[in-house]
Amino acid sequence: MIKRHELTDEQWERIKDLLPLERSGKKGRPARDNREMINAVIWILKTGAPWRDLPDRYGPWSSAYSRYTRWTKRGLWEKLLLGLSSDRDEEELMIDGSYVRVHQHGSGGKGGTKNKGLVVLEVDIPPRSMP
Repeated sequence: MIKRHELTDEQWERIKDLLPLERSGKKGRPARDNREMINAVIWILKTGAPWRDLPDRYGPWSSAYSRYTRWTKRGLWEKLLLGLSSDRDEEELMIDGSYVRVHQHGSGGKGGTKNKGLVVLEVDIPPRSMP
């Protein structure tokens, strides 16, 4: 069963070949699974929690943080995003504010509000319900 904030099998299949091969370090424990590490990073990014609050199912927080920073320095996250963006399905799109434009008549135009009397009247209206 997939837990909240974790990759589905379909998502994992799309990115697994873009990640570096797992190797055991020369010292210490064998390296943790890349999928587990990606899930740990997703959990941190989605929850906004500090690394030290990473659940135990992802392993030691320091290992996840170390691999995250190592992959960041190598530019792996950019490579991953470029690889995924080349195979986009356009199911979800993000719109940056620099590309969104308002029609010239919808932006307020020159001089702000034309009828300033209406603004004053709205302030003087008593509330409809009493506490």
